[in-house]
Amino acid sequence: MEQKKKALGRGLEELFSTEVLDFDTFENNIIENANESDIKELPVNDIRPNPYQPRKAFNEEALLELSESIKVHGVFQPIIVKKAIKGYDLIAGERRLRASKLAGRETIPAIIKDFSDEEMREISLLENLQRENLTAIELAWAYKGIIDNLDIRQEDLAQKIGKSRTHVTNILGLLNLPDSVQKMVLNNEISMGHARVLSKMDDAEEVKNLARRIVNDNLSVHDIEVISREKEIRKRVPVTRRNVNNDYSQIEKEMKETLGTRVRIDNKKISIYFENVNDLNRILEIMHIDIK
Repeated sequence: MEQKKKALGRGLEELFSTEVLDFDTFENNIIENANESDIKELPVNDIRPNPYQPRKAFNEEALLELSESIKVHGVFQPIIVKKAIKGYDLIAGERRLRASKLAGRETIPAIIKDFSDEEMREISLLENLQRENLTAIELAWAYKGIIDNLDIRQEDLAQKIGKSRTHVTNILGLLNLPDSVQKMVLNNEISMGHARVLSKMDDAEEVKNLARRIVNDNLSVHDIEVISREKEIRKRVPVTRRNVNNDYSQIEKEMKETLGTRVRIDNKKISIYFENVNDLNRILEIMHIDIK
């Protein structure tokens, strides 16, 4: 284990235990500690994209610009790969690899490292968090991946990436959207602002219908905020069961904002929804409930 950490320079365990995640320092240490003989020219067609890459779409214009630069100046910084049963698996540097292919290069400089699948997943998530403009859905999956893989709380992740807990909670809440709506966010058909409002709604069919209206009618975030407050969108309980003195909608809204999940108050009962054990533990922490 010590020999492996020494070979890697700064180990992943140390990287993820620091207060703030810093992929650049990690990758630079690998490159700086590599000897000239460690950098190999590998055939681009022998390198498989990282299967744990959360990014599904790449900015074509930016890739073309990078490919033009590579045609003239070459690839300045080697990519990082691991040896696979056949060829190599990419660990870091997918933009450089894609741009090199666009530039017509047959080989690319690479450093070969022996990482486990778990380490590959963590490195890919971290690289994308710090280097790429992920869509909101890609960011949500990246956040979830780090929380699940490292078994940390949302508060811990927020601290490591320099964001508020509310930001992390709101982003993760997008994963509650129907798959078709998540795809619309992934394709930039609807914005993060739109998606955040939609993720607070309970009725999946209403969410799908409203998402289509956002695209077809060019609705603003303010428009759907207004619509989302209308009674025909909020169908948790029939209107006839509530009166002026028994309308808990504002309390439901405040609790949802605080807990980052769906809340229903009805018939002298509060229902709080959670996705899994980690999500339940997160809610209990927010409510300051310590289960021994």
